[in-house]
Amino acid sequence: MGRKAKDYCALLSFFIFFLSSGASKTLHQLQTQTLVLTSLPNPKPLPSDLSWSAQDSDSEALADSETKATLSLHLEHVDSLSLNSTPEQLFDLRLERDIVRVNSISAISAARNLGKDFSSSVISGLSQGSGEYFTRIGVGTPPRYVYMVLDTGSDVVWLQCAPCRKCYTQTDPVFDPRKSQSFRAISCDSPLCRHLDSPGCNNKKMCLYQVSYGDGSFTVGEFSTETMTFRRNRVPNVALGCGHDNEGLFIGAAGLLGLGRGRLSFPSQTGRRFGNKFSYCLVDRSASARPSSVVFGEGSVSRTARFTRLLTNPRLDTFYYVDLTGISVGGTPVPGITSALFKLDPAGNGGVIIDSGTSVTRLTRPAYIALRDAFRAGASDLKRAGDFSLFDTCYDMSGRSEVKVPTVVMHFGSADVSLPASNYLIPVNNKGTFCFAFAGTMSGLSIIGNIQQQGFRVVFDLADSRIGFSPRGC
Repeated sequence: MGRKAKDYCALLSFFIFFLSSGASKTLHQLQTQTLVLTSLPNPKPLPSDLSWSAQDSDSEALADSETKATLSLHLEHVDSLSLNSTPEQLFDLRLERDIVRVNSISAISAARNLGKDFSSSVISGLSQGSGEYFTRIGVGTPPRYVYMVLDTGSDVVWLQCAPCRKCYTQTDPVFDPRKSQSFRAISCDSPLCRHLDSPGCNNKKMCLYQVSYGDGSFTVGEFSTETMTFRRNRVPNVALGCGHDNEGLFIGAAGLLGLGRGRLSFPSQTGRRFGNKFSYCLVDRSASARPSSVVFGEGSVSRTARFTRLLTNPRLDTFYYVDLTGISVGGTPVPGITSALFKLDPAGNGGVIIDSGTSVTRLTRPAYIALRDAFRAGASDLKRAGDFSLFDTCYDMSGRSEVKVPTVVMHFGSADVSLPASNYLIPVNNKGTFCFAFAGTMSGLSIIGNIQQQGFRVVFDLADSRIGFSPRGC
């Protein structure tokens, strides 16, 4: 063999070795985890420990507002109120609610940032549809127990009240303030009334409220103070709306406990009592182990939580803004996803919020496309399926019990949140179709939804202006 032939063979061998070792290195670098494939869950009947009876009426009030207390409640998903629906119907309804909510959040964010009043007269609160989780709370003295939705995207606490001009169907009898010893109407000149966006007054100079939602639903009535009972703990003088005209999405539940950052939310009103801290942990609805829960007070802060700073939008104080700086897929940062895509500017535009009532995480379009393409590349060995609703990256997993999928890690300012596989590849029917549970939005506002949050204890430490994530926190 001639010299040139030997040189050619050597060069060819080098390239073969380089390419094979490079491929091996690339394959080794792709971090994966196992996804155990499950079907859409059937709705579960409400557990008995959520339905507290009047025997709790001998509860003792929490200590004065200077004393730090801890309060823990179980949460249930709204699907538990729809036992006659199939899993597919419930999932479709969940996506429909999600689309309405996200569109409404985006609309009011844009309106507020332009300095416009998104609401008409005597409107208070935001326009983003119903939340997804609820618990059982006593209202009044003696307490009447009702189901109430908990929602981090809303501020005003409210429930349906008799007499009703128009009330939707709820599971329990409608609350009658005339039968409560602790019900107090709020006057128009009260600071609480002035905290409403556009307070109204009746002819007796008592404060009126209205909360309007993006799907066209609303609640209207008296703004008042009342005692609320959480298991055996009474919290007096909570400002809430007593709605006599209510139309909306909260079928089954009596009203809403707002957990937003505004001055009239439950955490803001009871801040000193609970140390300005609360947390929740939302379980996968297919899991049968521990329930979802919300905790107020010092006991809400998990020792294993990784914290990132809580940002403030000067034009919109309801939402919880966080500092998302990037996302990794398969152990590698996704090119093109930078903190600039999620920046909250001084005018209040853009940003990223954590929301309990949104299911599917929405990322501003350029970030979503980059994330989606990176995931598709890492999951190229999985059999693709057609698009489903808002999902454009789906896979046919029929006949399989588990698969390997690329890891997904969300990078916040000072916290890396590694998602379990079931938090980003979810069943959408009972035919084995699983979809990548992110979506794009043309809005500059991105939203971290509850599918991505499930299994984490999400800590809202408002005293230190930070949000924490604790894996396996339920």
